[in-house]
Amino acid sequence: MDLGLRGKTALVTGGASGIGQAIALALAAEGVDVAIAARRDPADTMAAIEKRGVRALGLRVDLSRESEAQRMVEETLAAWGRLDLYVNNAALAHHQPITRIDTALWWETLNVNLSACMWAGREIGRHMMSRRQGAILVIGSTVTIAPAAREAAYRVSKTGLRAYAETLALEMAPFGIRVNMLTPGAFDTPLLRRSLGDAPLEGLTAQIPLGRIGQPHECALAACFLLSDSASPYTTGAELFVDGGLRLRPLSLPDARLQDEQ
Repeated sequence: MDLGLRGKTALVTGGASGIGQAIALALAAEGVDVAIAARRDPADTMAAIEKRGVRALGLRVDLSRESEAQRMVEETLAAWGRLDLYVNNAALAHHQPITRIDTALWWETLNVNLSACMWAGREIGRHMMSRRQGAILVIGSTVTIAPAAREAAYRVSKTGLRAYAETLALEMAPFGIRVNMLTPGAFDTPLLRRSLGDAPLEGLTAQIPLGRIGQPHECALAACFLLSDSASPYTTGAELFVDGGLRLRPLSLPDARLQDEQ
């Protein structure tokens, strides 16, 4: 199926690794020029993008700062002249118990995961509204529906992200701009590996109905679908879960209760 993305330009945050990198490469394979914004050097991702015959732009930014988010958008527009697609994927997580939350790390998490989307959405929204076209994709997390210990800041940020994306979709719709959310479950990414620490993957995969964690390219295919005006022209304000059924995991009852029933 032709997704009709060839010749478009895109900006992907957190695109140097994991799901962001996979989305950037999938867009490049569809003929999209891609700008990568990341804290780490995106040189490897840029090289992989250029091998697909399109242009790549690398931006080293700290999205916990408003000025950096604004610079990211300005430099992308200066390079491409326009921006057709925006993927808000950058995220970080500091795993701390409620009684030991560090205020600085709390705000860093909220700024990178939530405020940066607002800052970039404000600037990109103005640009797309002036052209009356564009598509925005916000990457969420299943932590919004399945609480996890030590993830208060991360969960708050991702829950806020969903609310913001819905409002953004509502305000952009009159201008023909679609905004959707893609919500991954457990994917084999650096973020997941850091979250698990030394814990074995088996404990996590046992909770996933499909019995395995996802690979980033599996999320990228869904991202291209939602960004495509050909594949999803009437879809906005929607949330697509790509999680192997993780959100459907059954409630584990205490063993004692099960024994009482036998």
